[in-house]
Amino acid sequence: MRPSLFRSVPVAALLLLGVACQRNVVVTTPTDPPASGNTSSVSTPAPTSQNTVTPVPDGTMVQFDTAARPGWLEARIQKLSAEPRQNPPARIMRYRFEDQVVYYETLGCCDQYSNLYDQNGKIICHPEGGITGKGDGNCRYFTKRRTEERLVWQDSR
Repeated sequence: MRPSLFRSVPVAALLLLGVACQRNVVVTTPTDPPASGNTSSVSTPAPTSQNTVTPVPDGTMVQFDTAARPGWLEARIQKLSAEPRQNPPARIMRYRFEDQVVYYETLGCCDQYSNLYDQNGKIICHPEGGITGKGDGNCRYFTKRRTEERLVWQDSR
């Protein structure tokens, strides 16, 4: 009786796996110290023995800029706080853009537009979001020309 093709495939896979394991492939991570104990390249920083990314918040409180919030902005924050939590969390930043104070509001995930408000609460444009991720195209230079960034509010729920 001939062995079927389906029975011989797992055997072939095991044989290939055995050959691959015999090559002594060693995997190192950037947190491993170098074999010589030092690095000779100036462009590559010395490895560290600790994680450089903290996956869990460290418990520090975010400092919000509460200076002179306009009434419309307080109302907007209250409305966002009453809605279900978004992922990523909604946040509002204050910037100086084209010689005026503006407020930038990020909203949730995916194709939702972000909002850029003037000092009076009127929407100037949508710098990001939409299908392309590039907003509505009405303030293409916002990310390049904004200055004086301040966190006004972030949903911490």
